[in-house]
Amino acid sequence: MDQHYDVVVLGSGAAGLTAALAAAHSGARVALVEKADKVGGTTALSSAVVWLPANRYGRAAGVTDSREAGLAYLESLSHGLILPELAEAFVDTVDELTDWLEESTPSHFQLVAGFPDYHPEHPGGMPGGGRSIEPRLFSFDALPGWADRVVGTPRRMNVSDTPTGGGTGVIDAEELARREAAGLEGLGRALVGSLLAGCLERGVTVRTGARATRLLTEHGQVTGVEVEADDGPATIGAGAVVLATGGFEYDDDLVRDFLRGPMRRPAGVPTNTGDGLRMAMRLGAALGNMREAWWVPVVELPGERADGGNNVFLILRERTLPGSLIVNDQGRRFTNEAANYNALGGAFHAFDPSSFRYQNQPCWLVFHHGFATRYGCFGNAPGAPVPDFVERADTLAELAVTIGVPPDALEATVRRWNDQVGEGRDSDFGRGDSAYDGWCGDRSRYPGRAATLGALDEAPYYAVPLVSSTLGTKGGPRTDVDGRVLDVDGAVIPGLFAAGNVMAAPTGMVYGGAGGTLGPAMVFGYRAGRAASAVARTAVRAEQAS
Repeated sequence: MDQHYDVVVLGSGAAGLTAALAAAHSGARVALVEKADKVGGTTALSSAVVWLPANRYGRAAGVTDSREAGLAYLESLSHGLILPELAEAFVDTVDELTDWLEESTPSHFQLVAGFPDYHPEHPGGMPGGGRSIEPRLFSFDALPGWADRVVGTPRRMNVSDTPTGGGTGVIDAEELARREAAGLEGLGRALVGSLLAGCLERGVTVRTGARATRLLTEHGQVTGVEVEADDGPATIGAGAVVLATGGFEYDDDLVRDFLRGPMRRPAGVPTNTGDGLRMAMRLGAALGNMREAWWVPVVELPGERADGGNNVFLILRERTLPGSLIVNDQGRRFTNEAANYNALGGAFHAFDPSSFRYQNQPCWLVFHHGFATRYGCFGNAPGAPVPDFVERADTLAELAVTIGVPPDALEATVRRWNDQVGEGRDSDFGRGDSAYDGWCGDRSRYPGRAATLGALDEAPYYAVPLVSSTLGTKGGPRTDVDGRVLDVDGAVIPGLFAAGNVMAAPTGMVYGGAGGTLGPAMVFGYRAGRAASAVARTAVRAEQAS
């Protein structure tokens, strides 16, 4: 590895790869430095859906959307945490980003048709979808030697093939064989692979197994970074550094000091320990949005994950399909189970001042035999045995004793739920009222409340603990619209940029829709990469002139 570059990007998720590719496309000599032995970060484990208001793919499909609608939607959900200039930069860059990706990189996308926004009834929301796109299948044959160096395992499907994206989840055997023969993959690894291919084509140097530990400065200007690797420490000079190191969810101290409520067993890669945050803090960076994360409920699975991360299963369809509900340790429902997972985090963080405890932690997902028979659970096919880690009993009272909740309360909760299902409406929490609620439910009954409302009336009954987890944190250094990191006085820290989960999220506490993490990450990765390249090239010209 050379010891000086125009731009050094730290981290290889969607934000880092997009920043590196944008900087290289702008003429910079770029190094991409990844802490882990494999590239891709949490992006590679994700579905890789990207949320972009008023995008070209929606327009091509006849979707009516606009800049004004996108901004109105974000504002309606802001609660004062979204800075207007960042929201405007996000929405206004959508066409520029997607045009560039389609015309100048190997990354190509398609619409996930019909996927509603997560709060579609709010002003500017899209009940019929149009803002969520996904990468097309990508062949790793175009990346010889890299298939085993990307996080995760091959998944040869798009979200559009799955029930979550409106498909069946079944791929024809002949089509699956064709995809395998061609090395085609979808989802997170497809996005990472295509962006990585673009970086390599543009001459980006990629270094894995190197942890950035400290930013170098001279007269207040960031001039490089110190890294630690198996072959020893190194110093890499740079005209600009882009932080794209992910969040801090795997650092217990940072989680304790910053997050607003309970969070454990994060779902992302274990290298997300706040390295970029600490480096920025040492230079006096202003911080924002530190209490927030991309909240998600998970179930702990037995066994170990290959990369050392938490072995968890994200609970989405299991709490949305008819025949399930969630109760706290008092045996009571406390939320709309079918709400989007990020908003659901607020229900898990409800605090009771009298008992001085989080009143909905712990909690359990409860379902019945008919649910498992009709829909399956935790990745198992319909009718397959319910996994052994799930508690079961022949009656609700027995199940309540097993999980430690009051039997009378659980029976009363299920009885009330079943009565409401019979009436066709959840009058307690409005499950099924939103166009989003049933999207991940029974698609044969969608749209309508029946896609998510269903009685629990067939023994045996099952329960499994839900954990308040996260896909990643979303607080970090404040930036301007081009990703320049700002100090505590609001001034730019020269030569330092940030994008993705390491920065103060431009959408505040909002998760706009499917892909709400990756949309801003790629937009601001693109903006930061281009701006970093300009800064570095200006510095080079100034040095040459002197």
